[in-house]
Order: sequence, then C-alpha cells, then structure tokens
Amino acid sequence: MLNETPQGILVVDDEDVVLFANLAMNVLFLPNPMTVGSRIGADPALAGIVRLVEDARGQCTRVEGDVCYPDPYASERSGERHYHVSAAPWSEGGRNGVWVMVDDVTERIGLEQARREFVTNAGHELRTPLSLIHGYIETLKSGMIKNAASLGRCFDVMEKHSRRMMRIIDNMLTISRLEGSDEPLKVDTFLVRGCVQDVLEHLNPLIEVRQPVITLDFPPDGGLLSGDRFYWDQIFSNLIENALKENPCTGLSLKVVGRWTKHECIITVEDDGVGIPAEEVPFVFKRFYRCAKDHSEEVRGTGMGLSIVRRAVEAHGGSIELESRPGVSTVFTIRVPLPD
Repeated sequence: MLNETPQGILVVDDEDVVLFANLAMNVLFLPNPMTVGSRIGADPALAGIVRLVEDARGQCTRVEGDVCYPDPYASERSGERHYHVSAAPWSEGGRNGVWVMVDDVTERIGLEQARREFVTNAGHELRTPLSLIHGYIETLKSGMIKNAASLGRCFDVMEKHSRRMMRIIDNMLTISRLEGSDEPLKVDTFLVRGCVQDVLEHLNPLIEVRQPVITLDFPPDGGLLSGDRFYWDQIFSNLIENALKENPCTGLSLKVVGRWTKHECIITVEDDGVGIPAEEVPFVFKRFYRCAKDHSEEVRGTGMGLSIVRRAVEAHGGSIELESRPGVSTVFTIRVPLPD
C-alpha cells in the first residue's frame, strides 16, 4: 500500500541503514536508489536527507525542512526539484531509527514563482502608460498648453496609452480565465476558415496600412472544429496581428492553412517576414517576453499575446510549435486532436 502513495517514505535504523523505501522515494531521488540494506550516508547526493535524519535523531523530535536536488528529467525547467521533508524518530521492539516522508513541491514553488513574476511584470507594464497619462493630466491642469493642436496631441497620447492599459488588462483576464480550473471551455462546433476571416475583418485597419498578401487554404467545407470560439478568435488574432506588426514593410506574404487528418487538425500560420532569431525562439511563449528587436513604440506589444496563444491551444488538448528562419519564413504549427 505504501508503494501506491505519491509521497516518498523512507525508514532507516540507528546506523542509517535502509529498512524500507517505497517506490515513490526511489523515483523522487533518481538516479540515487535507496535499496534495503544500503546506507543513505554513503551517498553524497543524499546529504540533505541525512542532515534531517540526524537532526530528528539528535533532537528526539520531528523536524521538517526543504531540500533541492538536480532534476534528471530537466528540459525547459530550472533543472532543480524541490522537496519538503519530514523526519521523526521511531522505536519498536528494542530497535530505533528514523522515518522520513518526502513531498515533491516543485510544481507549487514554480507556480508561486510564476505568480510573483506575473504580478511584478504586470505592475511594470501598467506603470509606464499610467505615468505618461498622469504626466499629461498634470500638464493640462497647469494650463501651460493653450493651442488646439498641442491639446489634440496630448489627448491622442493619453488615448493611445489608455488603450494599451485596456489591452494589458484584457490579456491578464484572459490568462486568468485560461488558468482557472473553475470555468470550463464553452465548446461549440465552428468553421475555422470563418473564424480566421472574422479576425481579418477585425484587423482590417492594420491590413490596409501593411498591405500584406494573405492566402487562406482550407477544406471546401471551411474546416469544422469543436472548441471555444472565443479562445480561437484570440489565437488567430494574436498570431496574425503579431505577423503584421512585426513586419512593417508592405507586401508581406501571410498564409493560414488548415489540414484535417483522421486524428488531428493541423493549422499553420506562416509569413515570409523578418523572422525570429534562433536564440529567442524558446522564450517567445513566455509571458511579457518581447524579442530584442521590439524597440519601436509602434510595434511594441504587451508581451502576453503568444503566451495566451499557447495556453489557449493547450486548453483544447493541443500543442503549438514555432520554426523560424530569419528573413525567410516564420511558421507557427498548431496540432489539435480530434475526437475518435
């Protein structure tokens, strides 16, 4: 039964010889197995566990602590796993020792860190437009601006940055909805081509300025998909708008292609613009991340669009990949499983 618990459980005697280690304990501390009869003190990698065992034995009471270990499965993660460890002495039938229970709290700590970073970054993003608006309000109140042209410029700047604040707040609310477990997706069947066309119509003012060559390639029926249309509007809006804003030169070639197989829907959004440097590709889906070339105030976005895209795709059980060759092509590939 103890082998079925997610917590790691270890029992050692007074010589730190392992009397019992459940399956979870050995999985948590791979590649450092704790086999019955071995001594945990002989393995330097288990120094944190040994220290807590010694504290429990020396203090004759239960102790708790946190330890970090390298993650053998680390890929995009930080490379460390965080464990909360409880250790307490035991005595039975003339034998003494210490039992240990280990909880893997890596995910919780990661979520707390992400939450702190989110609040910090959101505060920073909102501070800039708020400061600008506040500055213009003070200038207007001072009566220093008299002519209509200057007043008009002040109001234009204030409107621009108030819209930016609204965009940031809308994006924050969207991310909150996506990551909240209380609000399920509102699943309906819709035509993907129609969804893309609605987004293009909404982006028409930007399209008229950029003058891209847009190609839609979908099955004759328009491509049926079951999902939350609100989030698919967000997906296509962010991907297409990003392509247009990041490529200010006219004549950009933009293709949105949908293919359906027996098991999945594959959608690609491709452009032949400036592209994304290889070193930045792993980070573009992170919140508030902007490519280094985003120096223009006109192009500058909130840095949350692609984060929303990934979370919305994942909420539908799908995945999104990015492949970019600067100056040649940038391709976002979305794969969504279809019901059997």
